[in-house]
Amino acid sequence: MTHNRIDRRHFLGAAAMTMTAARLCASPAVRAQSHPVSTFGVLKQIDAGVLNVEYGDVGSADDPVAVLLHGWPYDIHSYVEVAPLLASAGYRVIVPYLRGYGTTRFLSSDTLPNGQQATWHPTSSR
Repeated sequence: MTHNRIDRRHFLGAAAMTMTAARLCASPAVRAQSHPVSTFGVLKQIDAGVLNVEYGDVGSADDPVAVLLHGWPYDIHSYVEVAPLLASAGYRVIVPYLRGYGTTRFLSSDTLPNGQQATWHPTSSR
């Protein structure tokens, strides 16, 4: 039966480590590092196909375009740090909220939803 006994020394050591880690993660310095340091500024909206899409737009309208798409469960803030880097390298960076994220929604309530994360149509880039 000694193999089922919990070693008090190991238990107390693990408990102390857990409490220390919890306090460290709760400290303001660690919390500040986990939040984005910049934003996309004012987000834009555009009607694109059957959707009204909210998106971030960084860089000059004359630059070549880089479109960054997020996946579930993330959103456009996954790219909040890389978008300015691409813009400074000479790209216009467009980061749309996919359907179901941000304010991106179907234009008509009569549109039947499906399981696709994104709806793309060649005319939506015009």
